[in-house]
Amino acid sequence: MASHDYVFVTRWTVDGTPDEIYEVISDAAALPRWWPSVYLEASIVEPGSEGGIGRVVALWTKGFLPYTLRWRFRVAEARRPSSLALEAVGDFVGRGVWSFAAASDGDQPRTNVTFDWRIRAEKPLLRGLSFLLKPIFAANHAWAMERGLESLRLELARRRAANDEERARIPPPPQPSWPPQRRRQRVIGGGR
Repeated sequence: MASHDYVFVTRWTVDGTPDEIYEVISDAAALPRWWPSVYLEASIVEPGSEGGIGRVVALWTKGFLPYTLRWRFRVAEARRPSSLALEAVGDFVGRGVWSFAAASDGDQPRTNVTFDWRIRAEKPLLRGLSFLLKPIFAANHAWAMERGLESLRLELARRRAANDEERARIPPPPQPSWPPQRRRQRVIGGGR
């Protein structure tokens, strides 16, 4: 494995059904609302099929380190409610697979969530410093996924709230660790 190749496998156990979790994770346009600590912007570039296959999403993301990433993913597979596979291009290139499996806990439905993320850093900063800072970049990813679990649990609570009063008592999701400056995007050759 090259020094700028990364394999991250994250496992969560979340209260709820695989279908509930899939519904939240697969709604890419909503990521900045419910997971704002990591997803600064998300826009649907191509809608794909009714089930989401072929959908292309442009993202601007970050972790706790002072850099941001611009990338896109294409939904390669969508098997509701069991899995969702993404192919990434941009500041990193690779594939991510979300898997959702029911796990009973008495009467409470629970889901084991796995995210298998295999990428190669292409952003010059990451590519150039991976040989030295790979453990720090891995910690940055772990931090992002911890915020994701916390944010997912809060989003599920908001969706299950019986009324606006109950919803108002749910705290907001974790916010970005540092505020990146919004930059004017230069359009080169008709788009990004």
